[in-house]
Amino acid sequence: MENLAQIILLLAVAVAIVLIFQRLRVPTSLGYLLVGVILGPHTIGPTVYVPEFKALAEFGVVFLLFTIGLNFSLPQLHALRHQVLGLGTGQVVFTTLAVAIALWLAGLPAAAAFVVGAVFAQSSTTIIGSQLAEQGEENSHHGRFGLAMSVFQDVTAVPFLVIIPVLGISVGAGALAGALGWALIKAVFAFALVFFAGRWLLRPLFHLVAERRSAEVFTLAVLLVALLAAWTTSSFGLSLAFGAFLAGMMLGETEFRHQVESSIRPFRDVLLGIFFVGIGMRFDPAAIPPIWHWVLLGALLIVVSKTLIVTAMMRRSGIDALVAWRTGLLLAVGGEFGLALIAIALDSGVIDAKLGQIAITSVLLSMIAGAGLIRFNHAIATWLAGAPHSKGRNIPDALLGAPGSQVVIGGYGRVGHTIAVLLRSRGIPFVVFDTDAQRVAKGQAEGYPVHYGDISDPELLAAIHVERASLVLITIDQAAMALRAVSYLRKACPQVPVIARARDLKASSQLLQAGATHAYPEAIEASLCLGAIAMQILRVPSDDIDQLVQGVRDWDYKPVLEQARNK
Repeated sequence: MENLAQIILLLAVAVAIVLIFQRLRVPTSLGYLLVGVILGPHTIGPTVYVPEFKALAEFGVVFLLFTIGLNFSLPQLHALRHQVLGLGTGQVVFTTLAVAIALWLAGLPAAAAFVVGAVFAQSSTTIIGSQLAEQGEENSHHGRFGLAMSVFQDVTAVPFLVIIPVLGISVGAGALAGALGWALIKAVFAFALVFFAGRWLLRPLFHLVAERRSAEVFTLAVLLVALLAAWTTSSFGLSLAFGAFLAGMMLGETEFRHQVESSIRPFRDVLLGIFFVGIGMRFDPAAIPPIWHWVLLGALLIVVSKTLIVTAMMRRSGIDALVAWRTGLLLAVGGEFGLALIAIALDSGVIDAKLGQIAITSVLLSMIAGAGLIRFNHAIATWLAGAPHSKGRNIPDALLGAPGSQVVIGGYGRVGHTIAVLLRSRGIPFVVFDTDAQRVAKGQAEGYPVHYGDISDPELLAAIHVERASLVLITIDQAAMALRAVSYLRKACPQVPVIARARDLKASSQLLQAGATHAYPEAIEASLCLGAIAMQILRVPSDDIDQLVQGVRDWDYKPVLEQARNK
């Protein structure tokens, strides 16, 4: 317990800094980096040193790669291989090569130049996404293209997890080629092992776990799969993160993907925060004055190289000049994953402490400058393109693979199934979540987009970006779960209309008070239907019947409720 005081200090500073950064709408990853600088050994004040933090920080990268794998299953990668995947991969390859060659010609060793090139090729999905959302540009052509390419950068960075540790232990071209070849063979074998194990074991395992309807057991199963895959690749001499990425890809093909992501998100966010704290502790402000000119050149190299390469690639694809420049400016920002690669390279001995300090500071400076470029991307791109409305081919939505506004349905029982049938008949996009594994399997077999997940889980709703939905329908028959879902939705995304199913007037009233746009009690609705049919038989005019029924609904069933109370 001798480290308890240091842990408390770290948590207190982290909470304070992250709260300030969230209030200022600055990415929290930069806040964690600042925490590391404040509590690191290179600044005045208290120093936190807990040896176990390094191991915990590594698991932050493991879970980050696991969630990235969830969003890029093999079918998705294959479907997008000629579009965004090609551009995203091309940007990483060309930027890495351009920067590496320039640094090698400047006198840097080939291995170190390659690592710095790979680091500079990364962009921050967090900064890009948060800035675009704040500016209302996340659904624009350049916004969706920039986000898609930044996420694909994370995927293409996975090979670096295999290559960089090898560079640190090899000497000579022949030894390097042999080590890389052997590492590639092991990576292919690990992929095949995780692939076949995932296809045969993961879906049955999670079906078995889901039948228990226990969030605790489900979370334990997710942790087991992610860490087991990480241990498998680590035992082959590869990185832990590589195995976690492969496991995520396999689970990304199942109906449990969204719930898996929501279960792992708290662990990922906290451990990734610790990782960035560790990166911040490596930052030495006193070392900056002698190398400040190299830091400025490094940041300039990141911003300029990526802007020009991305713009050139997109223009060559026939895309509008203004959109191309705006996308290039989005991706000019440095990336958190680049910081992760620096940490791996430092630990592997590929780069020395001085070069690592230059690279870290250059990436941080580019992240700050890149945020400004994103904010003013339209004005800058208009000036660079030479005209506000350049002629060219616009980007079709199908190319981006970005989901449009859709309906979210919670529950795939008889009500949810009926609504799904109606929506499909009209061609309206929707997604359904249910906690009953058998219902999910039935819906999947019927060809409907039904996934395993708890609609009242805030982490799940955040993972599926429920704020982008056009409508949310709560059809589950568990009153408490429905109430939690409605309460969260009204607080998190008040602009999204919510229609809920209720058993009776009491449940309907509670849902309406919680913020539901409409809440229809089944018992009263059935009574209204029967009453309408009775009046039709009694030859009451149809217009009068519709007016009576709709009047009861418009008054939130108050006439029925008052009659019930007067009895």
